Amino acid sequence: MVWKEKKGRKPLLLKGTRQVGKTYLLKELGKNVFPRYHYLNFEENSRLASVFEADLSPERILKELSFQLDASIDPRKDLLIFDEIQECPRALTSLKYFAETMPELALCGAGSLLGIKLADASFPVGKVEFLDLYPLSFEEFLQGIEDTRAISFLQEYRLQEPIPEVVHSHLWSRLLHYFVVGGLPEAVNTFREHQDDSYTAMEKVRKLQRSLVLAYLADMAKHAGKQNSMHLERLWRNIPAQLARTQNGSASKFRFKDAVPGIGGYERLSGTIDWLLGAGLILKASMVNSGLLPFSAYIKETFFKLYVFDVGMLGVLSQLPPKLVLDYRYGTYKGYFAENFVAQEFVGSEVTPLVYWKENTAEVEFLRENNGNVYPIEVKSGWVTHSKSLKVFADKYHPPFRIIMSARNISIDPARKLIHYPLYLAGRFPLKG
Repeated sequence: MVWKEKKGRKPLLLKGTRQVGKTYLLKELGKNVFPRYHYLNFEENSRLASVFEADLSPERILKELSFQLDASIDPRKDLLIFDEIQECPRALTSLKYFAETMPELALCGAGSLLGIKLADASFPVGKVEFLDLYPLSFEEFLQGIEDTRAISFLQEYRLQEPIPEVVHSHLWSRLLHYFVVGGLPEAVNTFREHQDDSYTAMEKVRKLQRSLVLAYLADMAKHAGKQNSMHLERLWRNIPAQLARTQNGSASKFRFKDAVPGIGGYERLSGTIDWLLGAGLILKASMVNSGLLPFSAYIKETFFKLYVFDVGMLGVLSQLPPKLVLDYRYGTYKGYFAENFVAQEFVGSEVTPLVYWKENTAEVEFLRENNGNVYPIEVKSGWVTHSKSLKVFADKYHPPFRIIMSARNISIDPARKLIHYPLYLAGRFPLKG
């Protein structure tokens, strides 16, 4: 692992929504890369917080933790894991002192609400390294369910090659599975274990996802207070409902009115939105009113779209039966599912900022920068892929290529400067030839 061997290594903090696999990854790191690892969970054992009360001396803390664990901790060889570190703010602050006075210790922290807690924590920037974890991408989903044929094809695929129709059909059917299951590791593993019986697999996945919704709501209640948690829950649940109102299959700009009863306007809801973003429960695409770089210069702060962090959880919040998703029979709402999926794939590829373009009545779902060029990307849920807005953008800004992601197989039209991507290749953009 690069972090372990890095010169000037600092404590590593894993950020990510609950159930994206932070604990599993850290334990696997400890098992496979270090002679020994020591695991501490501040949520499971609240008494651990007392170790950090007297002072934040790394030497003393390590001695007391060794006593608690009944095992010596070798700072030169072992890995020390602080899980659910947000439950002990002083442990979070202690990372600064470990970085300064005990840099030889491999120390990792993880927490499901670090995006919220870091705003209040007391440690200087530059003393820790961050790694953001997201739900499994579509390709990682294929690996998780052990679809070796699909993975082998994608690993070898290059843009100029046609995709055989039998492969395209298989990958499309797998994408519909992903629309139900999503990328949370436990949901993926549940599907893998029961995929020979599709009905049972989907029922078990949905049951798990509903329990996860309750866990996320419990986090809101615990960490945001009763009144604020009500606002958080209503806004979070309102995102699919709002975007289902669109009539053209594309996600619409977020409307503040009626998102939370009695509260309207960006100023009054911005804190609620920021909390959900910090918790990793939503994704945000900002509007730009220009196709020029840098995007940050043209972002309109109060105009944006919101997506659910995981397309599987979107299905649960939308109360869409898995069969409708698998049969691809849910009207114009398919457009939002497709767009949410593409947003999730882009964010998982660390695309920042996530932006869409709108000028007058023309709108394109996403803009991507690559090697100094801007590519407009239209997302379509089906096989009909006409796009007037893409032409408007191209006529004004002259991108190297226009991109349409849809249910269609891949095709390249150099004369029209148009590339059709199948949706399942969204995470591969831009494909290399």
